[in-house]
Amino acid sequence: MLHLLFSPYASIMRHIDTHTHLDCPDFDADRQKVITDAHAGGVVRILVMGITSSHWDRLWHMVSSEPSLFAAFGLHPVFINEHRPGHIALLRARLESLAGDPHCCAVGEIGLDYLLTDLDRERQQHVLEAQLKLASDFNLPVLLHVRRAHAQMIATLKRYRLARAGIVHAFAGSREEAREYIKLGFKLGLGGAATWEQATRLRRVIAELPATSLVLETDAPDMSPAFNAHQRNSPVHLPRICEILATLRGETPEQLAEACLNNTCELFGWDPTAVY
Repeated sequence: MLHLLFSPYASIMRHIDTHTHLDCPDFDADRQKVITDAHAGGVVRILVMGITSSHWDRLWHMVSSEPSLFAAFGLHPVFINEHRPGHIALLRARLESLAGDPHCCAVGEIGLDYLLTDLDRERQQHVLEAQLKLASDFNLPVLLHVRRAHAQMIATLKRYRLARAGIVHAFAGSREEAREYIKLGFKLGLGGAATWEQATRLRRVIAELPATSLVLETDAPDMSPAFNAHQRNSPVHLPRICEILATLRGETPEQLAEACLNNTCELFGWDPTAVY
């Protein structure tokens, strides 16, 4: 921990963790310390994903008590068997009640998961499109979960053409898929996956992505980076993840951190000079 808190970059770089599940029970014992330590390392804002309707109240209670936390509300495709038709109406009501509140900043985590073969693809598509419609209605960006479904997701997004687009979480697609998302206005979320040396294909793609389309994330408590293998992930690790990604791209950590912060602020309508 100390090597992160006293990193030479911590005092001059600001980071935004665009994808976490900080409301998970994994953090119940030390959540406030995690937030405090992340702040000390330069992580100035943290987005927390809603994944099922049963999570939303807990999520909003947590976000409302901490100014640096921001919420997204959605119905995650991995939990498609838990979602019910009435949950879309509940999501609409939630977004209506929080309209204009800056701490409700996106619809997410939503998407398509074709990796898990027991998840009904037709139901996933229906729930995805209903939520894209809500994002359009409320002029909110979307935070997308996409596994082995990039072609279908890109085709769907081309039909909806969201004004504010969003973020493709944990992007691990091809250069061609990256270009399609970028043409649609989406940012690509990068985190701990590329810190693993065996992720050779992903590393090659990341090295060629335009800096104007990148944002940083941890997916805490999941997707632990190589330097924290098989342990709980945390927003605290974002500065070091940034350093490793910058090295892969032939940039300084300061350059990548500034680009990702500006990209995130552009997406969410935040003033980068006021994000501390």
